Amino acid sequence: MVRFSFCGHELMALPQGALFWPARQALLVADLHLEKASWFARLGQMLPPYDSVATLADLTAVVAATGASEIWCLGDSFHDRHGCDRLPERARAMLTDLTGATDWTWITGNHDPGFADHCGGAIVDEAVVDGLVLRHEADPAEARPELSGHFHPKLRITQRGRKVSRRCFVASERKLVLPAFGALTGGLDVDHPEIVRAVGPRAQALVPVADRLLRFPVAA
Repeated sequence: MVRFSFCGHELMALPQGALFWPARQALLVADLHLEKASWFARLGQMLPPYDSVATLADLTAVVAATGASEIWCLGDSFHDRHGCDRLPERARAMLTDLTGATDWTWITGNHDPGFADHCGGAIVDEAVVDGLVLRHEADPAEARPELSGHFHPKLRITQRGRKVSRRCFVASERKLVLPAFGALTGGLDVDHPEIVRAVGPRAQALVPVADRLLRFPVAA
C-alpha cells in the first residue's frame, strides 16, 4: 500500500486496484463486474465461470490485509442488475461473509441500476462521505472532491522494447478515478478522450508498485 494525499485526505493505493482510507478504516473498489461470464454465457459466448469467485477471493484477501471495517463499491459491482441472482453457491457464501462482517455500501452503476438487495449491504445511487463525493461515473461539472470508477483506466507504455499494460488510478486536482477491480474486466487507455473529458487535461496516472507510487502525466 502506498500513501498519498487527495484533497486533504490521506489515502492508500493498493496494487490490486483498491483504495484504502485509513481514517475511516474504509476500503473502496470499483467495477467488480461479478457474473460477467454467466451474462455472456446466456448470449452463447462461453467463458470460464470462475470470475466471481476469483474477484471475491482477491477482495477477501485485501479486506483481511487492510483490516477494513467499511466497504464502498463504486458501481458496476455486477455485470447486470440480475447478476446477484446468478451467483454460484461458493461465490454467494464469500460475498455474504463479507457483507455480514463489514459496513458495506453498493453504489449503483450503469450496468447494475436498480439491482435488488439479495447479497447484503445497503444500496445507494451516490454518497457524500467526509466531504468526498462517491459515485460511479465522474461528473465533469462536479466542483466537490470526487471518487469514482466506470472507465477501467489502464496505463500502456513501452519499456525496454516491450509493451506493458497496468491498471492505474487517474487523479486530477479534485477527481480520482479507480481502476476496475474485477477479474474479468478490460481497460480504457488513460489518455482516452472520455477520461480526459471527465477528469480534466492536467491529470496523472498513478501506479502503485511495492512501496512507491509511480506518476505518469496523462496526455490530453
